[in-house]
Amino acid sequence: TEIKMSPLPAGKIKSLRASYYFMGALLGRFGKAVVGFPGGDDIGPRPIDQHIMGFQSLGADVRCENEQIVITAPDEGLKGAKIHLKMASVGATMNIIMASVTASGRTVIENAAKEPEIVDLAAFLNRCGGCVQGAGTGTVRVQGRRVLYGCSFAPMADRIVASTLACACAAAGGRVELTGCAPAVYAPLLEILAQMGCGIETGPESAVIVRSGALHGAGRVFTGVYPALATDAAPLLAAAMLCADSVSSIEDVVFERRFACADGFAAPDLRGGAALVIAALAARGRSRIADTGHIDRGYACFVQMLTELGAQIEREMPCGSTCEKKTPSKKQI
Repeated sequence: TEIKMSPLPAGKIKSLRASYYFMGALLGRFGKAVVGFPGGDDIGPRPIDQHIMGFQSLGADVRCENEQIVITAPDEGLKGAKIHLKMASVGATMNIIMASVTASGRTVIENAAKEPEIVDLAAFLNRCGGCVQGAGTGTVRVQGRRVLYGCSFAPMADRIVASTLACACAAAGGRVELTGCAPAVYAPLLEILAQMGCGIETGPESAVIVRSGALHGAGRVFTGVYPALATDAAPLLAAAMLCADSVSSIEDVVFERRFACADGFAAPDLRGGAALVIAALAARGRSRIADTGHIDRGYACFVQMLTELGAQIEREMPCGSTCEKKTPSKKQI
């Protein structure tokens, strides 16, 4: 199939935070990217200065025009460079990898983020003929290739979806088995749930979560960069903590408005909206959550997943969302 360069102007793309990933992908593939400013959840400042710095280090020209970012490689193409990130940014690490995989020469990314999604991206690009080494460590090396080739590749399962279902089980009770998502990639959350009184059994690609008795407080918990507790899992875990018989506290050190959902039982963002659904499942009586469109951005048919596990949920509007990512399978026993 022929792939053509197409601008992604400001508009609908502003509903996505992940729109910035198109910058590195288009720049590496076509030598130019025109992408509207990223949007997404209002959970605090989320600058893309390190992404831009990385593109410029590779030789690209970056301009802002009409709420769009226009990135252009020089006529001779991008050139490898040594790039040191001020902070271990997942998005910047991935964007620089995608832009540099077809650049001439070698690119070294220092203080790179270590998330498993970066390892997965490197595995995909290497399957396509790229040469990315060190993914999952603080230093990533990319040897540029002139061309890449097609391949068959199955992306890793979404560890935050797995975390969501684990927290839902902890909050509402029952037994849930998650398969297809390695427990190692969301181990900190499972460890905290075990401390709170959940039964946790893990295998290489599966986890069983059981909550049959009282849930206990977890004490003081912090998020952090991988392999610490993921920031996206924080609101989900907080919803489970509401059901504990003693005090817990959780602090997100990444985004200052990560817990905006706690203000007025609103669903202003993706993970906060999912957390409110989890809290409602554990509450007595009937709850109604409005403006749930944010949830659809990150979960394929969220209501269906939970009802298959025994939840009683009615939705006034059909989900209508699709997700290309592999979703962990789930069972209620």
